[in-house]
Amino acid sequence: GTQTKSADVERADSGIGQMPARKWRNRASETLSSLQAWEAHRPCTDCGERDLPAETDVQNCNQRRADLCEKCRKRRTERKESVLEFVNTEASYGEDLRIIKEEFYLPMQAAGLLSQEQLQGIFSNIQELIDLNENFLEILQEEIDQAFDQGDDDLMTVCIGEIFLEFVNMLPAFQTYCLQQSSSVNMLNALEKEKELLRIFLNVSQNDNTALRRMNLRSFLMAPLQRVTKYPLLLSRIIKATTEYHPDHGSLREAKSRIESHLEHINMKTKQEGNTWTLRSFRQDSKKKREVINIEMRETALKTVGWLREETRFVMEGSLQLAQPPDGQWVKKGSKTLKFQNMQVLLLVNMKRVSESSLESAEPGPVKDAVLVLIRDKNNGKFHLLREPLRLSNCIVSTDPDCDDTFELIEIRREAFVFRDSDRARTHHWFRQIRRYSRELGSWKKRRNALPNIMISTPHTRP
Repeated sequence: GTQTKSADVERADSGIGQMPARKWRNRASETLSSLQAWEAHRPCTDCGERDLPAETDVQNCNQRRADLCEKCRKRRTERKESVLEFVNTEASYGEDLRIIKEEFYLPMQAAGLLSQEQLQGIFSNIQELIDLNENFLEILQEEIDQAFDQGDDDLMTVCIGEIFLEFVNMLPAFQTYCLQQSSSVNMLNALEKEKELLRIFLNVSQNDNTALRRMNLRSFLMAPLQRVTKYPLLLSRIIKATTEYHPDHGSLREAKSRIESHLEHINMKTKQEGNTWTLRSFRQDSKKKREVINIEMRETALKTVGWLREETRFVMEGSLQLAQPPDGQWVKKGSKTLKFQNMQVLLLVNMKRVSESSLESAEPGPVKDAVLVLIRDKNNGKFHLLREPLRLSNCIVSTDPDCDDTFELIEIRREAFVFRDSDRARTHHWFRQIRRYSRELGSWKKRRNALPNIMISTPHTRP
C-alpha cells in the first residue's frame, strides 16, 4: 500500500507543469461559462422566445420544464389546472346525476309514489344524460391517466377540445332536458301540493339523507342546466392557457363555438314556446346567429334522412354554389356557361355503433351510409329541401384539370351536379371529403374495379 502512495505523490509532483494545467483549467471554465450562456439564451420550447432564466436548476425541475421561459411555465401550470378543473367538475356533475337517479327517481318509483308517466314528466331524459356523462368522463379520465403514465406531468398531450367534439351529441340531449325544464318543475310543484306522501318523502330526504347535502330535488334537477352553461367558461380558460401552436387549439375554439350556439338555440326555442326563463345569454354576434341557423338545418337534415342522432356525424356543412348541366354533361371549362345558385349543403355520415349497450358508444364503428342534403336558402323562416338527399354510395365525384374551381358529382343513371365554393381551397376540401365517402361506400367499386373516375376525369374524354 505504501509503495502506491509514494508513486502517486511522485507522479503528481513530476507530472505536467503548472502552466498547462492552469491553461486547461481556464479553458474548462471558459467552456462552462459559454455553455451556461448558451443555456440561458436557448429558445423556450413552447414559444421560441429566448428569455429563459439564467439559473436552470435541472435537478429540481424536470428537464422539459427547464426548457421553458417563465411565461410559458406559468401558462402550462394554468392549462393543467384548467384541464383538471374541467374533468373534476364533470365528475361532480356526474355524481349529482347519480344522486337524482339513486336517491330520488328509483325510490319514488319503487314506492309507487308517482306513475311512470309522472316520473317521465319530472325527470325527463335524465338517463340519457347519465349515459353520456359516464362515457365522456371515462374517455377524459383515460386521457389524463395516459398522460401521467407517459411522464407528461403538464397534461400537454390531453386534447379536451378534440374529445368534446367527439361527444358533440351531448348537446341535443341537454337541449331536450332544458326545454322540458319549466314543465317538469310545474309538474313537481302541482304533484307536491296534491300528494302528501310525496311531500313527506321529499322533506325527509332533504333533512335526513346526508348524500343530498341538505339540497332539495329542485336544486339537483338544475344540475344539467348549470353544467351546460358552464362549458363555454371552462373551455375559455383552457383556450386562454393553450398556445395557438398546440394541436388542440382549433378544436377547443370550435367546441366553444358549438356549445355557445346550442345555448343560443335553446334560448330561441324557449322563447318560441313562451317560457319566461332562458339560459344565461351569450353575446349575439353574426357568427352565433349563423350557427343557430346551422343547428336548425341539422335538425331538418336529420328528419329527412331519418337516422338516429347518436349514429350521425355532420362532417361538413355550409353554403355552396350548385349548377346542373342541362344535358347531364359538364360543358368544357365548366363554370363559364353554367348557371349557379346558392345552396346550403350538409354532408352527413351514418356510423354503426360498436356496442349497443349504451346510448353513445365511445367508439364509432364503420360507416354505414353517407348523404349530401341540399337545402334552399331560408324562405319565410323555413328551410326547403331541393330534392331528396344524394346517397354517396350511388355517386361518382370528379374534378376537371382545366377547371379547378369546381367539382362534379354524378348520380349513377340519374343527374349530374357541379359544385363550387367562393373559396377555392374550401371547394377542394369539400371535394376530398365527398370523394372519400363515395369511394368508401360505392357499390360500383366491384363493377369498375375500384377505379370510379377512369371514365370521367381524363381531360381528353370530355367534348
